[in-house]
This record gives sequence, C-alpha cells and structure tokens, in this order.
Amino acid sequence: MTKAAEQMKGRAGRLARLMPSGPSTAARTPFVLLVVLLLTGGLISLLLLNSALNEGSFRLSKLKRETTELTDEQQALQRDVDSYSEPDALERRARELGMVPGGSPAFLNPDGTIRGVPERVTAEPSPAAKPDASTSGGAGPPPAAASPSGSVPPSPSGSAATPAPSATPTTLPPTSSGR
Repeated sequence: MTKAAEQMKGRAGRLARLMPSGPSTAARTPFVLLVVLLLTGGLISLLLLNSALNEGSFRLSKLKRETTELTDEQQALQRDVDSYSEPDALERRARELGMVPGGSPAFLNPDGTIRGVPERVTAEPSPAAKPDASTSGGAGPPPAAASPSGSVPPSPSGSAATPAPSATPTTLPPTSSGR
C-alpha cells in the first residue's frame, strides 16, 4: 500500500487505492482526439448544411422569377383572348369573313315537329366590312340592329328579305337512322 492510502483509513482509504497516484497523459490523448474529431465533424457538417441551404435559396429565387414571368405571360395571353372575344371584335371578324347576321331560326321539338319557319339570309355584308376600311381605323356605319320581333332587317331595296316566321308547328316525315 501507498503512504497516502495508509494514512487514510476507512472509506477514504479504499477510494484512494482505486485512483492512480501519478499523472497519466496516456488517458487524456484519446479523449482530446475524440473532442477534436467531434468538433471538426460538426464544423464540416455545418458548412455542408449551409451550402445546401444556399443552393436551395438560389433555386427558390429562380423558380419565383420564372413563376412571375409565366404569370405575366398568362395575363397577356388572357388579355388577347378577351380582346378577341369582345362582341365588336367578333362581329368585325365575322363580316371580314363574309358572314351576315342570321335570320329567324326554326326549332325541332322532341316529337319531330318543327316550330318556326327557317329563313335563308340574303343580306349582303355591310360596306364597313371591307378589310381596308377596318384596318385604316375608319369608323363605318353602325351595324344594323335586329328588330324586336326577330325578323331580318330590310334589304337595301326596302322590302323584307323573307316573310315573318309563323308560330304554327309543321310536321316532318320520319327519317331512318341508318341502322
């Protein structure tokens, strides 16, 4: 037994015998290496995490910019569609294609009877429908409005193009469906 252990009696003496009496540098070396490795690993992992977050941030800003550009493009296209869908624009394009307002329609009932009399429209396109007049920005005469009764406006000669439709139903002969 050592002198110090002999001097201590009882419980304190037994504990002193378990502890080494001299300085030991061999036990500290693995602990210091472990702490240095843990600190180095933590620092490297923080650097990797920071670079991954920065990369994600750059990608997010790029996607936001693309979203803004695509939203602007979509709104511009929607404005174009809306301008082409306006009634005045539709009428102008229809007249440029040689179309005229339709006459009174006839309707087919479920029992095969026809309600109304179909009419053929013989009106000529208005002189304002010429492509050179519409592109020059000149305002032509206003389009003829349909009368409240739904009949075709009178032709340039002053007479009605077709007679007014009758409200009496007519019956068509049945047709085969081809089956």
